[in-house]
Amino acid sequence: MSLFCFLWMFLFYFFRRSCSPGEEGSGGVWALILGCLAALLHFLLGSFIVPGGFGFSRWLSGFVDIVCLPVLLPLFVYFLLMVLRIFRGKADFANFALLWLIPAGAIRAVGWSAGNNPVLLVLVPLLWTALACGIPLFIDFMAKRRVSIIISSAFAILAMPFLASVVYWAFFSQRNFLGAALLSVTLIPAVISVVLFISASD
Repeated sequence: MSLFCFLWMFLFYFFRRSCSPGEEGSGGVWALILGCLAALLHFLLGSFIVPGGFGFSRWLSGFVDIVCLPVLLPLFVYFLLMVLRIFRGKADFANFALLWLIPAGAIRAVGWSAGNNPVLLVLVPLLWTALACGIPLFIDFMAKRRVSIIISSAFAILAMPFLASVVYWAFFSQRNFLGAALLSVTLIPAVISVVLFISASD
């Protein structure tokens, strides 16, 4: 399981890249550099939220320290850099986030290996992937400029991190049926994103 956590982001990124061997999204080198700095900083600072039991604090800890913030941060940074026109190439939020998360996955795998907890070592990388590929899908949908699509996509972007944290909380609390059902829902946008990405490269 530690090996899965260590390699998953790396392997999934190269799987996605192999599906489209053409132009790569801008900012790849910066994603790796900033991802290394963010992973090292989190390792040095430790967790921001101390969870207590299986209640709200556990969900909040999952949102801030484990599941959502590690993915939302590179997406926000990439958006900011694109707005500032620091990156001028093809925009690819998923590519940037996946690259950013490669160092995080490696460092977390080392830190979590002692506990050998599948929720951390297997589920969390899957949730990272779901957010890193799913949220950019809805960002692309918002470019359609139809009000209904923009509103529904914005709602989905806001809902996905909260849903992913609930999935983490459910499995941690051994509510496996609820967790599995919500995990399936959380993964759907990422699967659609990958299918569309492959179709566009054909």
